[in-house]
Amino acid sequence: INLSEYQEPHTVSQLKGSPPGYVGYGQGGILTEAVRKRPYSVVLLDEVEKAHRDVMNLFYQVFDRGFMRDGEGREIDFRNTVILMTSNLGSDHIMQMLGERPEATESDLHELLRPLLRDHFQPALLARFQTVIYRPLTRDAMRTIVGMKLSQVSKRLSRHYCMTTTISDSLYDALTDACLLPDTGARNVDSLLNQQILPALSLQLLSHQAAGQKPQHLMLGRDEEGGIVMEFGAGAGV
Repeated sequence: INLSEYQEPHTVSQLKGSPPGYVGYGQGGILTEAVRKRPYSVVLLDEVEKAHRDVMNLFYQVFDRGFMRDGEGREIDFRNTVILMTSNLGSDHIMQMLGERPEATESDLHELLRPLLRDHFQPALLARFQTVIYRPLTRDAMRTIVGMKLSQVSKRLSRHYCMTTTISDSLYDALTDACLLPDTGARNVDSLLNQQILPALSLQLLSHQAAGQKPQHLMLGRDEEGGIVMEFGAGAGV
């Protein structure tokens, strides 16, 4: 559940259901109905720092007693539910500290974030959290993500066109470098694939189909100017 959509106090009813006499009564809440039907669940609450304070107050009884009372007055059991709350609060401070002190410990990062968290969340609620700090992804991790995305493209070509694919190291490196930009991160690989590589690849495949050609191999690479190179052949390595 993306909590950036719950910035107003009246959105509380969307999560736990409307009370009697209000529109939507009897339909259940997005959160309470999901947990009621599947109590053994992992609930991800994304961008929790953007939620209204009344929305966050819902979770006091969950963390204290293990249940939430929905709009109809039923007690929804959360005792077998894992709740993960993600936030970008303080991410700029983390990036700055690790840029200056790559050897910073978990204790250092917790000390850095403690005043930021205390200023944003109510102390009583914060005391019920277990804070886990994520460090920025390393270059090796980014390259693994790039490899996974390119592997998906290769599998699609193999499945739909019976085509093998070779991808140059230079393209891997270029996409990995793009993912290391602090403003975009790993999301950038999707943007580059969807805006630069896949449209050009689709046009090339359509051109070959129009000409009655069925290439069996594709080599994806990068030229000296930073452009994408696509070479089709009759077989692997050709």
